[in-house]
Amino acid sequence: MKQMIQPGRPSPLGATWDGKGVNFAIYSERATGIDLCLFSGTSHDVETRLPLHQVRHHVWHGYVRGIEPGQHYGYRVHGPYEPSDGLRFNPNKLLVDPYAKAITGRVNWLAPIYGYSRGHNQMDLSFDTDDDAWGVPHSVVIDTAFDWDGDERLQLPWNETVIYETHVKGLTARHPEIPAPIRGTYAGLAHPVAIDYLQRLGVTAVELLPVHAILDESHLASHGLVNYWGYNTLGYLAPEPRYAASPDADGQVREFKRMVKALHAAGMEVILDVVYNHTGEDNEFGPTISFRGIDNPTYYRLAPGRERYYVDYTGTGNSLNVRHPQVLQLIMDSLRYWVQEMHIDGFRFDLASTLARHLHEVDRLAPFFNIIHQDPVLSSVKLIAEPWDVGEGGYQVGNFPLLWSEWNGKYRDTVRRFWRGDESYTDDLAFRLTGSSDLFGDDGRAPTASINFVTAHDGFTLHDLVSYNQKHNEANLEGNLDGSNENFSWNYGVEGPTTDPEIADVRERQMRNLLATLLFSQGVPMICGGDEIGRTQRGNNNPYCQDNEISWYDWNTGAREQALFDYTRRLIELRKQHPSLRRTAFFNGRPANGSNGSRDIIWLRPDASEMTSADWSTGWIRSLGVLLPGEGLNEYDGYGNKLADDTLLILLNAHSEPVTFVAPEADAQAGWTVVVDSAARDSDLSRPCCSWKEGQTIELSGRSLMLLQAIPQPPF
Repeated sequence: MKQMIQPGRPSPLGATWDGKGVNFAIYSERATGIDLCLFSGTSHDVETRLPLHQVRHHVWHGYVRGIEPGQHYGYRVHGPYEPSDGLRFNPNKLLVDPYAKAITGRVNWLAPIYGYSRGHNQMDLSFDTDDDAWGVPHSVVIDTAFDWDGDERLQLPWNETVIYETHVKGLTARHPEIPAPIRGTYAGLAHPVAIDYLQRLGVTAVELLPVHAILDESHLASHGLVNYWGYNTLGYLAPEPRYAASPDADGQVREFKRMVKALHAAGMEVILDVVYNHTGEDNEFGPTISFRGIDNPTYYRLAPGRERYYVDYTGTGNSLNVRHPQVLQLIMDSLRYWVQEMHIDGFRFDLASTLARHLHEVDRLAPFFNIIHQDPVLSSVKLIAEPWDVGEGGYQVGNFPLLWSEWNGKYRDTVRRFWRGDESYTDDLAFRLTGSSDLFGDDGRAPTASINFVTAHDGFTLHDLVSYNQKHNEANLEGNLDGSNENFSWNYGVEGPTTDPEIADVRERQMRNLLATLLFSQGVPMICGGDEIGRTQRGNNNPYCQDNEISWYDWNTGAREQALFDYTRRLIELRKQHPSLRRTAFFNGRPANGSNGSRDIIWLRPDASEMTSADWSTGWIRSLGVLLPGEGLNEYDGYGNKLADDTLLILLNAHSEPVTFVAPEADAQAGWTVVVDSAARDSDLSRPCCSWKEGQTIELSGRSLMLLQAIPQPPF
């Protein structure tokens, strides 16, 4: 039966099934015509074109009866092809719907997917007439119905949050206890084995590297590689289909929802790493897959007066035109969809400074932030900024508005340098340990505005950080020129794998130091997935294109890996047990409410005397103590009840040699006992036999950390 198109509605944008048919709506200001393309046949290669005749407020729309979820579709958009003026319409190119909620298939780079004729001496100024439908992904109509069985966002408090950054595929791709057909998929992450692992570790939020539909770059495809990390978005409402075990074109959505539901049932939030700063269509020489062919000047920042070219704040070829109301609407519609329909708990915004560039300068009052602040849905979820981009003035750590937390790059750098033994970082370390009040304390935010991390997906793993002197990115086929130069010289004479027990011991101790510092710092800790079992990328600090064993977790773990896991789990437990380690307010060094009681923090020298201003300015000091009096906590639970805690003492020694500390006064307690000693081997995390009274000496091993707890006086 020949399909007929009816007027339909201009809202909502995208393809909406109502049980009888589907309404299609797409935005384009400058198009002169748009064809809806429906695909059928056993391989979905039979195309039916239906012109959209209805246009309202630049939205082209139509309704087709009789089609159902699973229907493949796309668009062809007519209009002027004038690249010098920024116009790149070409109806020979099939386009993906920006509002598609499912996308199937991948770009075939052998297809004529460029709007221009490649090899032409004018390159992108030329016009290509070849049809590319056989090499372009299809948009898919979905049924949004799903039984959530009462599931809701968890809304866990920020100060109780421990984030685990991971990759959907990498976490389970090699897991022997997960059925092979679902390894590396949404279903694999929802499997009880994966859930149990994360629960035993104790994390409260899983932050997933991008799961929006991905467009692999041409240079990767030519080398047999893919964009494994996913920071090259094709569609902002569709889950990436390669992570779905379901064979159905629209099954990816249901499978993703089941994953979120399973994680929520286990008490863990789901945070998505999202890339609203650019798309995968690259610069003027990139392919025409979606936005470029629909309305190039609407969706992209074009160079003023040179509209053939793109403004690039991201280093990827283009920047989304967040100044345009329709692009803002796309981003907001996408975010609301993932919250309301997919039950996502929060977002980490890649290169978020780009979103704040209203004109050129980064503006914290840019429309994007104002809209989110006023939105009743999005203002209640977790919002995390990567507070930099590659443009001028793009480094904006500490400058994002209320409601936002930020990846604290200064925390990462300072903690690494301190434990490496660099001079002149002890004073800066004090700020980082206490929530970075110098960055976040002057604008109404709390320590939880600081997302603390020492490693992340972008860079060395924890194991590789302390094991390699330089990056080894040869597998990326870019001459080892890609990736950051993380030259921290942690290898202690031998780079990479070693059988030397002394070198191995130092490396493991440094990993324990970094993990303990992270979990005992004020702010929100983020663990790079796999660090808790010593995951290695063989020295590759930029495996964005390595969808293989370089990136995937190795679950063939032994005693050393199990010991590190147990150690990390214990650190997380201690953080949960002690509100002093996860405060909701910054320290002020004074008694609570002006009383004569205990101060909330005291900084100590190894001789137990308080640090002076002169001490802080002495660059060679690499050892200090942090006393957290339980009586000075001044924290309350969600019901207004004052919280109590034990008095804690953190001792840090970045020297290569042991340092003797004097046990300080313990608020009339009996003394001190060790809770964590990073110098202890294997899973021997504490030494309950070791306790000290005030004035006794504590020998802290070289490059080590201790957490001690005040011993209560015995009852009389």
